[in-house]
Amino acid sequence: MTKNLMKDFEAVTAKEWRQKIQVDLKGANYESLITHTPEGIDIKPFYHQEDLQNKPSIASPQDWNIVEKLMVSDSNKIVDDINYSLSKGSESLWLVIESESVNLVEILKNIDLEHTPIYVEFQFVNPKYIITFSEFLKGNKHQIRIGIDPIGELAATGNWFHSLKNDQEALDYILAHTSNLTAHISIDTSIYQNAGANMVQQLAYALAHANEYLNQHFKVLKTQKLIFKVAVGSNYFFEIAKLKALRQLYASLAAEYQLPEEIEILTYPSDRNKTIYDYNVNLLRTTTECMSAILGGSDFICNLAYDKIFHKENEFGSRIARNQLLILKNESHFDKVSNPTDGTYYIEDLTQQLAEKALALFKSMEKGGGFLVQLKEGIIQRKIKEAAQKEQEEFNAGKSILVGTNKYENPEDKMKNDLEHSPFLEKKERKTLLPPIIKRRLAETLEQERLKKE
Repeated sequence: MTKNLMKDFEAVTAKEWRQKIQVDLKGANYESLITHTPEGIDIKPFYHQEDLQNKPSIASPQDWNIVEKLMVSDSNKIVDDINYSLSKGSESLWLVIESESVNLVEILKNIDLEHTPIYVEFQFVNPKYIITFSEFLKGNKHQIRIGIDPIGELAATGNWFHSLKNDQEALDYILAHTSNLTAHISIDTSIYQNAGANMVQQLAYALAHANEYLNQHFKVLKTQKLIFKVAVGSNYFFEIAKLKALRQLYASLAAEYQLPEEIEILTYPSDRNKTIYDYNVNLLRTTTECMSAILGGSDFICNLAYDKIFHKENEFGSRIARNQLLILKNESHFDKVSNPTDGTYYIEDLTQQLAEKALALFKSMEKGGGFLVQLKEGIIQRKIKEAAQKEQEEFNAGKSILVGTNKYENPEDKMKNDLEHSPFLEKKERKTLLPPIIKRRLAETLEQERLKKE
């Protein structure tokens, strides 16, 4: 006989729990147990079913794909790289096309396009090139998405690919002549995360970034999805909630345009908290970040090689990055449940708070002219810089810890002769339309000081 043990216990309200905690504190203030975050979110000492009231229902993907990112500059070599990656466990590919000299048709003609999801990111806007590629796909079953993001280019570099007018016209033409592709526009939110924006800012800027495209192209986008590229850091539960909040926020925005609410999310670890000293700790960081990506409901997850910031791309680093995801999927069984965090009081409450605060910031931005206006006026850059500075001060004071770098350092650890490329921000003098949003790692200044002393 099955007995419902919960019937033997009376339900306890959130108020009763709080009263019990207050008694156990023996005069201490209950408020002392609340943690205040840079996002303005208060973390309570306990959460209750009452915190789940009015929770919107947002669909999560049924599965996630292991992705490998490949930079494409040599049309001949990349075919071997693709086949090798797929043979070693990658389920999907992220191909970054660096120039128009790359023969993308030749590269993909012998790949199993029907069973291999591929995200093709273009670092240029050329309608003729992209439409030729689309023509090649007609009549073939495939799972190819393309990603074009002129606004992301402007935010990251300070310049359009060509100009505002030319980029918009080119995107209009591409959208109108490549209807056989399910996704065309990508929203690169990693720009904001890697520059030090807090999570509310990341979500609000992502929404405002997307809204600029919806304003211009919503008629064509009625049959297509947007792809959001998201970087996640080490704030485990907050990163899970951030991804869930992104889906929720976009669904609200899409409803206003009467567009499909479904998006695809390509997630990867942040650069911001990675270090050159005690670099094996990067393996731990990327593992938990990939776990956040999975539990937050990403469609595609691309891991970061532990030595990426100071070594050239190498087979060992790529293999370890793939294997981390393979272990999470095949040995830790992170693919068995599609929505494992649904109903988790703490995460659901974080999701709601992040979404509400991001929506308020988004509305404020729209009243101020929208994303492009505030980017041109330097408001977004200034706000991100302020958030990054606060985070940097926490790190410098030892309140924010990167193990092996500003806590439990190994003084015998030497790196000067192991740097294959510079891991630091390098200034390049060039003329820009506006100040770019510049990514910067937390540990850079400290690492430079240690290198000088070696």
